[in-house]
This record gives sequence, structure tokens and C-alpha cells, in this order.
Amino acid sequence: MRIEQDDKLDFSDVLIRPKRSALVSRKDVELNRSYTFKHSGQTWTGVPIMAANMDGVGTFPMALELQKHNLFSCLVKNYDVEDYLKQIPNLNPEYFAVSTGTSSRDLTKLKSIIDTFPNIKFICIDVANGYSESFGTFVSKVRALYPKHTIIAGNVVTADMTQELILRGVDIVKVGIGPGSVCTTRIQTGVGYPQLSAIIECADAAHGLGAHIISDGGCTCPGDVAKAFGAGADFVMLGGMFAGHNEGGGTIITEYYDTQKKDLETMLPVLEKKQFVEFYGMSSDTAMIKHHGEVAEYRSSEGRTVRIPYKNDVNTTIKDILGGIRSTCTYVGAPNLKQLPRCTTFIRVSKQFNDVFVNSKH
Repeated sequence: MRIEQDDKLDFSDVLIRPKRSALVSRKDVELNRSYTFKHSGQTWTGVPIMAANMDGVGTFPMALELQKHNLFSCLVKNYDVEDYLKQIPNLNPEYFAVSTGTSSRDLTKLKSIIDTFPNIKFICIDVANGYSESFGTFVSKVRALYPKHTIIAGNVVTADMTQELILRGVDIVKVGIGPGSVCTTRIQTGVGYPQLSAIIECADAAHGLGAHIISDGGCTCPGDVAKAFGAGADFVMLGGMFAGHNEGGGTIITEYYDTQKKDLETMLPVLEKKQFVEFYGMSSDTAMIKHHGEVAEYRSSEGRTVRIPYKNDVNTTIKDILGGIRSTCTYVGAPNLKQLPRCTTFIRVSKQFNDVFVNSKH
């Protein structure tokens, strides 16, 4: 047993210090970035924000909407060849990835999809624990099968494993264990790593090898997305922030709450209408039962199931996120997203914002 004494930081532990800026307007900020990927050799240009491959987030309708803004989607694992057949004519191959697990069945399905649709460019190999030797072996196998595809893989949170995955053929390493809004890994296992420090350390390791990382999880607001980019993330993956919209599907739950007021004409109780959508982690009981029929005896749930407010169309949320990042850049004098890490100085804080009216009903 050993203890590391240096502090590890999360998004809530810091703010970005403002700096003198020559920018006149938020509209002057360029959010598109261009990357060339280490192993595939492919080039990509877009706004490097991704929808997570989670139920209610990584859906075809979400991908179709996000690609209008040059944003990326990692599609859910349960889509098969027939599902892609219906949607592939409308999908831009620059802005989505096919997601897969690491079982032999997963590999068979991946081969079927890629062979049927050779214009697909991105593969996302996704597991909760990217530290197992079998995961690394699977990554190497997929790289050998698809040398020209851009491979996304994770999740890990340390520099050494980031380097290991890159050396095995990964172009973009997915970084994050436990920070997600519906992830309970840290509670169930005691394992995790504060997300801001994970980004800083893993980005440094990846960039030294000419590869890239995704910050996956932990963002609760546009400011957190900006902090992830400021810390060195090449891409930022969002789950909860993109959940609850029409494009994610799911049943809208409508409930009425007694406001403790009465209509002055009828003297009947005044009810407040609230709408919700169910959202759950992909290692939750809900997800395992839905996709596998049961929770295996040898494992426990590492995700929670929650109801989040229904948010209508995702377009409004996209504009809010992008607007927030543009504003960040104007505060620190970054003319584009590429320059943001160079212009970012983090300061330690004990409080993020004034929350006196956060829960106010007035």
C-alpha cells in the first residue's frame, strides 16, 4: 500500500483566471479544430464535443442533430447492421463512431457493420475498466483488422495506461473513471481519479506520443466543458448534459404537483406540471437488464437510474454549451479553441458560485 500526497483536482476545485483580451466579440472565437490521428493517419475537422455512447444520448437522431453543428457522436453499442442500414445514408462518417465491447460476439458484430459500411471511419472500444490485459489485447486485434480506422478506446485515468493504449494502436484515449452523473463506480469500488487531474496527466502523456484524449464524464455545465478543454482535453464527451432531449428517445414522464395554492375562481388546487425522462448509467441494473436480461451474479450495479427534467430539442443545449465556451475564450484572450489551454491559468477555490437562489421557487 502507498499514498500519493499531492492533491488531485476536480472541475469544482478550480476556476479559470481572466486575462487581458483583444477579442471584441464572442462570435470572433473559432471552435472548430483540426486533428491528424496518430495511427489511422486520418484528418478531422469539427467542434470536438461528443455525445456519449449511452442510452438516451448516443442515438441516431442525436447524431443527426449534432452533425449539423460539426459535433461528434459515439453511438450506442446495441445498434446492429439492420439499424445502421436504415440510418447510414443520412449520417456523415466524419461525425460518428461505431461503439463496441470486447467480447467475441461484439467483435463479430463490429466486423459485420464495418464490412457492410466501409465508409465508416471511427471505432469506439468502450469498457468501464481499461486496465485489464484482455482489453489491451482486444485493442491490438482491432487495430490489426482496421489499420486505417481511427480508434477511440478507454476508459483509463493515468498517464502510464494512456501510453500503453496508444502504443497498442489507439488514436484517441477515453479518460474518466467514476466522474459521470449516473456512475457509482467510486461508491461501489472505491476506485477513481478526480477528472481535471486525470485530463492534465493523460493529455500530457498522449500529446507526447502524438495522440489525443477525450475527457469523458464529470461536466455539469458549459463552464466544466471549458475547463476540460483548458486542461488539455482534445475532445469532451457529454452524457448527462445531452440527456433528456427529444433526440435521445425515451418515454416522457408527466407528473402534477400540488402548489398549495388554489384557483381564486374555482377554489380548486393549482397543480404544477413537470415532465421527466429516465436516464441511467450503462453499468446500472436498468441497463444490464435491458441489454443482457439480468444482472450477473458475479457483478454489482455501478450506475444509478434517475429521472431528469425533460429538455425538449437538443439544439438549445448545444447553443448554450458553445456560447459558454466562446465566452470563456473571450475572458482569457484565446482567439480559438486550440489556444485555450495556452491561455488557461487555473486557480484553486473553495466555492464555485453564489448559490443562494439556486433552489429558490420564487
